[in-house]
Amino acid sequence: MIVRVLGEGQYRLDDSHHAKLDELDDLVVARVDADDEKGYTTAFSELLSFVRDTGNPLEEDELMGSDFMLPPADLSFEEAGQEFTGEGLIPDQPA
Repeated sequence: MIVRVLGEGQYRLDDSHHAKLDELDDLVVARVDADDEKGYTTAFSELLSFVRDTGNPLEEDELMGSDFMLPPADLSFEEAGQEFTGEGLIPDQPA
């Protein structure tokens, strides 16, 4: 799967990482829903770190359609309230 971090680039992750990616996304949603700004900052940082550490960055000239798009690292807590809602940005993996 291809995950784009806006303002940063694209990363290729093995499909086996979908569940962990969804889990981290759900944690960000939970922190936003709880109005926990500090928790949001930590959870969002963990989500981005997972993508960066687990994925392989694509070359800038290697343009591919993204399966998932994540906001830029500097997304404010107020902006996160509009992005991380409901199921979040990473849908549950089909059974």
